[in-house]
Amino acid sequence: MAPELVNETNPYATAFREATRGRGSDEPSWLQSLRESSFDQFERAGFPNIKQEDWKYTNVAPISKGNFAPVLACNGIELTGTNGLARFTYEEARQSRLVFVNGMLRKELSSMEAVPAGVIAMDLAAALRESQYEGAIREHLEHYPYADDSGFSALNTALFASGLFLKIPRGVNIEAPIHLLFVGEGRLGSTPPAAFPRVLIVAEANSAATFIESYTSSNDGIYLTNAIVDLAVGDGARIQHYKIQRESMGAFHVATTRAQLGPHATYNTTTINFGAALSRHNIDVRMDHEGAECSIDGLYMVDGSQHTDTHSVIDHRQAHCTSHQLYKGILDGKSRAVFNGKVFVRHGAQQTDAQQTNKNLLLSKEARVDTKPQLEIFADDVKCTHGAAVGQLDEEELFYLESRGINPGLARNMLTYGFAGEVIERIGIESIRRELDEAVLNRLRTQL
Repeated sequence: MAPELVNETNPYATAFREATRGRGSDEPSWLQSLRESSFDQFERAGFPNIKQEDWKYTNVAPISKGNFAPVLACNGIELTGTNGLARFTYEEARQSRLVFVNGMLRKELSSMEAVPAGVIAMDLAAALRESQYEGAIREHLEHYPYADDSGFSALNTALFASGLFLKIPRGVNIEAPIHLLFVGEGRLGSTPPAAFPRVLIVAEANSAATFIESYTSSNDGIYLTNAIVDLAVGDGARIQHYKIQRESMGAFHVATTRAQLGPHATYNTTTINFGAALSRHNIDVRMDHEGAECSIDGLYMVDGSQHTDTHSVIDHRQAHCTSHQLYKGILDGKSRAVFNGKVFVRHGAQQTDAQQTNKNLLLSKEARVDTKPQLEIFADDVKCTHGAAVGQLDEEELFYLESRGINPGLARNMLTYGFAGEVIERIGIESIRRELDEAVLNRLRTQL
């Protein structure tokens, strides 16, 4: 089966031509060339298909055949629903919030009052017109080779129209978490939109910050989110990153997170996937300097006919680096999950400490998970482990709870909640933990 190729009449080619004409000479020549080469790559490769190893369990035909209209400009649509943004925000980030609607930064909905002076947070398109930022942006857009080279990434580079450039100066510690809130809005009776959020975060040496990257929708519309978030974590910098995906159940969500870690840098991230009809998350962490550390945790909870896919690459390129990964999945109904975690330990990367675990709980006989943790080791003085487990609720544990007067349904839900709790408890922001507790309990249709 060949890739899902594109042609001159497809909406992406039309949108690319329109965007190219609209931008004119407003962008630097190197970015115009990068966009052209990226779109050429997309036209050659098309969307991935199940004959490709990294996509063999995830069929994106509903995306490739969908009539999505790329969002190229802010259309000023109002968020629907009586509560507006309030239900999507976190108290800890009330004054450090950047809001994007269909991938477009909305300054009038954002607030950065709690962010220290000197921190740069601006629309990526505007930052590209500033000579003092263009060089840093170019370095990360143009020169970094990634494990994920699918048509989705190429299409994002070709079509992103807005986004975020965030730079934390050397030694600055941002106390309040910064919330990047992405709201998808599909409209009933109209062509479903395709959004291409693009974020670049540069944390200079010995800086520190916490980021919340959340995706949600105020309605049940159909739309596509195709996002890329790049992080450059400098020497001794510390970044805590939470990604929460609760898109519309009619939505499609494809996201890539890429982090480059400097000497003795620390990058900890937790990803929660609850939403979307189909979601895919690519994680690429590169440790190209000694002493770097990362913790890559996640929880996916799917039901009905939902499909979620996580592919991670943790690349140990230098000695004395540490990576720990714990991913858990809860599946019910006819849902399906995919986990593929690759850990590379390159030649010379001695004293590497790498641990990887994927555990899955199947609540129905029709749910299915495909899990494949991988280690490729080319050094001889390392401590590396990996493992995967797929199972159902423990009958002995159920019997223990039931024998103490707890009804069978509540006993099942308590054990399921406890399975998810191991990941949720690691989250350091109270309002996120509270939201996720409620989300898990709502899925289980119970209260503990």
